[in-house]
Amino acid sequence: MKNKKFFLALWAGFFIGILTVVALFWLIAIGKMGYMPSFEELENPNSSLSTEVISTDKQVIGKFYLQNRSNIAYENINANLKNALLATEDIRFFDHTGVDLRALLRVLKGLVGREGGGGGSTVTQQLAKNLFPRERLSKLQLIFRKLKEWIIAVKLERSYTKEEIMAMYFNTVPFNDNAYGIKSAAYVYFGKATDSLKIEEAAVLVGMLKAPSQYNPRSRAGASLQRRNVVIDQMYNYKFITRAQRDSLFKLPIKLNFHPDTQNEGEAAYFREYLRMWMKDWCEAHRKPDGSKYNIYKDGLRIYTTIDSRLQRYAEEAQREHLREMQEKFFSSWKGKDPWKDFPTEWQAIYSHCPEYIDLKNQGKTEAEIDAVLKKPGKRRVFSYDAAGEKDTLISVYDSIRYHRMILQNGFLAVDPESGFIRAWVGGTNYKYFQYDHVNINTKRQIGSTFKPFVYTVAIRDKGYSPCFQVPNQPVTFEKTDPRFGLLEDWTPKNSDGKYGGMLTLRKALANSINCVTAYLMHEIGPESVVKLVQTMGIKSEIPVQPSICLGSADVSLIEMVGAYTTYANKGTHVEPLFVTRIEDRNGNVLQDFVANKNEALDEQTNYVMTEMLRGVVLGGTASRLRYRWKLMNDIMGKTGTTQNYSDGWFIGLTPDLIAGSWVGCDDRYIRFHSMENGQGASTALPIWAKFFQKVYTDSLNFKSEINPEHRFEPPAEHINIELDCGKFKGNSSGEKGNEYE
Repeated sequence: MKNKKFFLALWAGFFIGILTVVALFWLIAIGKMGYMPSFEELENPNSSLSTEVISTDKQVIGKFYLQNRSNIAYENINANLKNALLATEDIRFFDHTGVDLRALLRVLKGLVGREGGGGGSTVTQQLAKNLFPRERLSKLQLIFRKLKEWIIAVKLERSYTKEEIMAMYFNTVPFNDNAYGIKSAAYVYFGKATDSLKIEEAAVLVGMLKAPSQYNPRSRAGASLQRRNVVIDQMYNYKFITRAQRDSLFKLPIKLNFHPDTQNEGEAAYFREYLRMWMKDWCEAHRKPDGSKYNIYKDGLRIYTTIDSRLQRYAEEAQREHLREMQEKFFSSWKGKDPWKDFPTEWQAIYSHCPEYIDLKNQGKTEAEIDAVLKKPGKRRVFSYDAAGEKDTLISVYDSIRYHRMILQNGFLAVDPESGFIRAWVGGTNYKYFQYDHVNINTKRQIGSTFKPFVYTVAIRDKGYSPCFQVPNQPVTFEKTDPRFGLLEDWTPKNSDGKYGGMLTLRKALANSINCVTAYLMHEIGPESVVKLVQTMGIKSEIPVQPSICLGSADVSLIEMVGAYTTYANKGTHVEPLFVTRIEDRNGNVLQDFVANKNEALDEQTNYVMTEMLRGVVLGGTASRLRYRWKLMNDIMGKTGTTQNYSDGWFIGLTPDLIAGSWVGCDDRYIRFHSMENGQGASTALPIWAKFFQKVYTDSLNFKSEINPEHRFEPPAEHINIELDCGKFKGNSSGEKGNEYE
């Protein structure tokens, strides 16, 4: 009788225990024991995804993120990664249903001190932890949390295939150095796509999953190497590699190609910042299906840009190579001189706006006390043309500001004239130190002689002038009594070299940028018609209706100037520069497509005459060094520009396939070269253009079909009734023959 009661009590306890466990799991599953993700959340896990900026040659040139995470599909995951993960974390992954009972038994054996042990979490359970992270928990809470993860794992197994679960796991694992997910980690540590990872590289990354900080190959190379070899040994144990492979891989060092993935450094930094600000406005104007705004830091958008990563790299290289040389000349020209001697008010404004000055001022320090602190030398990092782009030196805050204000800046923009696609965008010398972007439409500089072709264009269009038409090289006076000009006093522009006399053809005058001839044309046609033309050619900046604009007195952005010049390279059709072609959501759905705006700005005949004129600038004018120094013998037209006192140097050069504009100067206009030799656009801006195109033409394997030096500007289909051959032009006494310069 006693035995019967004992067995009844035993069975009752057993069933009560079973029912308690079942009830516990049921209460957890329905969320009565704390938060439990819904079916919808499991179907659509809310992980923060980086927005990717993609170049036209399919390279990710940047990201916007809170966490640097990008998703990758299962088929794009390297087999070495899959094998390393299975061997190290979950060899029975394709056999269990989310919870591996065998692995749990191994854990129990380990706990009671018997042979066995090891981890019991499956990849699916680890995915559950990554998707729905743990908070700080007590031991009792941790037990309940573990049970929740079991339930979530089983639900995940019912909702997704094994392949999808593995891909989701690789996409959610956190690494160090601001890398989230295997795609980001492969690039950050090895500079390559996941499908290119070698066995030993895959083993390093999988080894980090156990403890990312402890096994970081950058900061803890020794520990990472040991962990990598454990992974390799596991791959051998489970027959993913041979003994010979294992033994040879053990001997290899870890070779990193570290790419710290920051949002403010790296390739096309100025462009990416401009794009980021533009995307903020785009997100304000566009909504998701649920009505909420898109978020570029979380929603995993894909922005397909017009930038070509190879051309971008060549532009940045060309800028760095030339400005390194020019910077030495620039510092030399200012040796022993104070740029702010005549501009004390401007210097005080710069000095008093630095963060260190403001901080001391807020502490109640006097000017003398602030100077004492900020003029004291200390170890600081400054911009440098060294390989790292910076260097440590002993310098005061005061002198550091002055040093950085004297660094030459450059804006460079390359555009496909037919499509309007912006192929390269370099806004300054180094984004980390100089955030001011000298390309974008809000940054305007005096444009100098790059404006002159617009004056010639109106004269040819409205007056029917030939390039061979002759004009006296004499000063022209704009009288205040002439109502066309609206002047308060008479104005007589001078030639920059002070030389006058004789007759010049329009072609030769433009080629050599003769001020008096341009002024003569402006006097003939008036400024109003020129302003209307440049507006048709895409210049949105305010251009005053004044005669002085003929010499480039107006301030215009580089992107507007290059956009206007697309007209000349495109048979009279202006094409507005375009930098984005498509935006997709994280699932590849197209949210918006973009095409460039075009308008007919010039008739083909006038436009082709201007191509002949602009060729002359290269063949025998201010840009002729493209031929004799840089050996660029293809069909090129362009215009140099140099502003008063050499504050701004310009060159805009056109080829049939690609236009590029280059500007060089300092942020403060009074900090400049002192001579025409070094300060003119042909010396400061043109060499960057030349170096860029040399690099492009040398890389013919990539670009010859698109950017071919054999291509030429095509004449219009209809007959040209303006004489281009100055040897045949009636009344020509200039001595010019044909349309070429000797």
